[in-house]
Amino acid sequence: MGHRPATLRAAAAVQAVESAVVLAAAVLAGVDTAAGRSYQQGSGIALTVIGVASAAVLALVASGLARVRRWSRTPALLTQLFFGIVGIYLLQAHRLEWGVPLLVLAAAGLAALLAPPSLRALTRQEQTRPEQAKPGQTRPGQAKPGQEKAGQTRPRQAKPGQEQAGQTRQARTRPEPRPPGKASRRRSARPGAE
Repeated sequence: MGHRPATLRAAAAVQAVESAVVLAAAVLAGVDTAAGRSYQQGSGIALTVIGVASAAVLALVASGLARVRRWSRTPALLTQLFFGIVGIYLLQAHRLEWGVPLLVLAAAGLAALLAPPSLRALTRQEQTRPEQAKPGQTRPGQAKPGQEKAGQTRPRQAKPGQEQAGQTRQARTRPEPRPPGKASRRRSARPGAE
């Protein structure tokens, strides 16, 4: 397990809270559907199922952040973007009691995810590998400078006057520049199209 900076723990906590918010919204949609206050019974059920599944995925992403998993970075950033957009939409609909907390969560999540310690922890290429090579040494399967791996060959250099496979002499030569001031007149490939 990698190093867990405080900013990454904060991002995981924000992601978990967002998961709980989505779950609460799904439960409210389910209660409204059961009470007959949904526009259509089928859409209320579908909204509830989608909400519960989304809350589960957000909880999985929060778990990935807490465990410093690289795959969790992009879904977490997208979650913050989504919560910010929904928060703005709710503010425009004069639902301040929902919009302001969502914007605060989105801003806190973005700040925690984009903090340098979080970025370093989530983008670390190799955590700790015992077979790390010292300068000048090669690892098994790694070619030394100037050598090819087994089964690989260097591309053959063409001698002057020879063409490589698929290359013609015409492709290698440049057209001569035209004298300045004279416009070039192109002819069409179709007869009578002049």
